[in-house]
Amino acid sequence: MRRWLNENSLSIFFFVLLLLALLGQSIAGWKDFNEDAATHHSQLLSYGRYLVSSDFGEGVMENWQSEFLQFSTFILAGIWFLQKGSNESKNLEDQGQESEKKQRMKSFAEPRSPLWAKVGGLRTTLYANSLLIVMTLIFVLTWLAQSLTGWNQYNNEQQDHDVAPVSWATYIARPDFWSNTFENWQSEFLAVGTMAVFTIYLRQRGSPESKPVGAPHDETASSG
Repeated sequence: MRRWLNENSLSIFFFVLLLLALLGQSIAGWKDFNEDAATHHSQLLSYGRYLVSSDFGEGVMENWQSEFLQFSTFILAGIWFLQKGSNESKNLEDQGQESEKKQRMKSFAEPRSPLWAKVGGLRTTLYANSLLIVMTLIFVLTWLAQSLTGWNQYNNEQQDHDVAPVSWATYIARPDFWSNTFENWQSEFLAVGTMAVFTIYLRQRGSPESKPVGAPHDETASSG
């Protein structure tokens, strides 16, 4: 058990942080929602009811979709685009999808390689792009979930003010929906872009996200 915990400590650490952050967000959001409801003499929600509300769902999905957009675009861009000296870029000579030999697939697969890397055909093609496919699919689903929960929340507010609800298509065409969406997207692209540049010149000893402390600034795709 101890060995398993150590070997999986990175993912465990972040999933624990995720749960704690979701807990904090849900409690703070619940209290904020009820304070606002009390001010407008609206119905208060129990904590359990708030967890399945559109108010909470929209807040969570709005952040999740932007994160998975960041991953999807970074995975795709990293195939073709390079940054000399960056730990976030691959070697300059490896631009593109690389050879089957370098990718250890099909006839170049190793005994312990995943089965779908060996068999060829559609299965290998799907497996060779599975990370981008899954990340993009999660982005699309979370964006859809954000739009639906936001639409429901918007119509609830419309009804509170005796205004007719709007269709989903009308809601996603609203400028405030896209203002909030682009607000999240630009922060994700900023984070990736600065990380790509910062790793050229800055170091963190022992981190795989950094080059070795003594690595030259123009050394590309190395890990500390």
